[in-house]
Amino acid sequence: MANWQVLIREQLEKDREAAVQLLQQWVKSPSVQGEEQSIQQSIAELLGQMGLDVDLWVMEGEELVSHPYFVSPRTMFEGSPNVVGVWKGQGDGRSIILNGHVDVVPAGDLAQWSDDPFSGKVEDGKLYGRGATDMKGGNLSSLLAIQVLQKLGVQLKGDVIFQSVVEEESGGAGTLATIIRGYKADAALIPEPTNMKIFPKQQGSMWFRLTVKGRSAHGGTRYEGVSAIEKSMLVVQAIGQLEKERNDRLDDPLYAKLPIPIPINLGVIEGGKWPSSVADLVKLEGRMGVAPGEQMDDAKAEMAAALEKLAEVDPWFAEQPVELEWFGARWVPGAVELDHPLMDILQAQFEAVTGDRAIVEASPWGTDGGLLTALANTPAIVVGPGVTQVAHYPNEYIVLDEVFRCAEIFALTLLEWCGVAESVKE
Repeated sequence: MANWQVLIREQLEKDREAAVQLLQQWVKSPSVQGEEQSIQQSIAELLGQMGLDVDLWVMEGEELVSHPYFVSPRTMFEGSPNVVGVWKGQGDGRSIILNGHVDVVPAGDLAQWSDDPFSGKVEDGKLYGRGATDMKGGNLSSLLAIQVLQKLGVQLKGDVIFQSVVEEESGGAGTLATIIRGYKADAALIPEPTNMKIFPKQQGSMWFRLTVKGRSAHGGTRYEGVSAIEKSMLVVQAIGQLEKERNDRLDDPLYAKLPIPIPINLGVIEGGKWPSSVADLVKLEGRMGVAPGEQMDDAKAEMAAALEKLAEVDPWFAEQPVELEWFGARWVPGAVELDHPLMDILQAQFEAVTGDRAIVEASPWGTDGGLLTALANTPAIVVGPGVTQVAHYPNEYIVLDEVFRCAEIFALTLLEWCGVAESVKE
């Protein structure tokens, strides 16, 4: 019987230089929203060279944009294709999806970067550039897991479905489109940057907008008016209390290390038009965390109820209730049981590769895994190289050793999960 761990590690080392160059190529492609065509085309060509059945398409159609889980600031996706490559198994094995996104957030203030944000520079074992950690490094780990098994002559029993999607940063329309197109599997791995912690649970989140009304008056007689700014302070306090109540009742050991497991963040405040006028309108925008297993509509109802209670605090809110609107991005929560067989396999292979026991926690942010779990009946686990503390930051980077370590774990996991039909190395 082949010693798969030794063979996989040796083959990955042989391919290391070429793999790093491929990641550099990906990072040098500035695949911000609307500009993913180039990288997706190159990935499709590579998957074809590997012998996978390749599906490259631009998302469109009423079935997508009218879907209740569709969220995106746009409805036309020209220049932003999805790519799926299927490595067909010989049958009688479990299938798996390896899902990752190529869209990256904008570079931001260039003055805060030490080099070009899309340089792909390698220094001290790290590869720098926007998207290196979130999440092109993880995508490479998934691809290498397939490549290394192919080079070792392995034929799996179950299908491996490699998905390179767009729109994750805007709410998951790319993965939703793959589900509508019919792609599903017995399980999924999503190599988002978790510092190789295993996340069987992912919180969801959704954006909201609050409109707080006042009554305008001249600043010299401000007592004749009602300041929306002052009233908004009561709203902020109510949101803080709601956050506390929601987190106090959350009894999940996977969230034990997070100070606030499911935060409600207020990220935007706008109000007033003139320094000498009493502000008659304030707008607050934020992000509400949704616990794994919680229905998003239930979380919305709880927010609405908390705002209605403001009338008990201040009679003004009975006359002018806070307006609540849900808009923009949304990520569906997801959860996989801790005794799921893929969890057992992942933890065993992690320990075999690293010599350490895997850390199992719940994610503090949303991923496309919630969509796969909820809509495609494909239990999704999030685990990958890189840390969130550098994702979306200037000088984003990925530690290359972690990419290859993750690829090794994934390759061993595919062998165990999908089953080996045959191999020239046996």
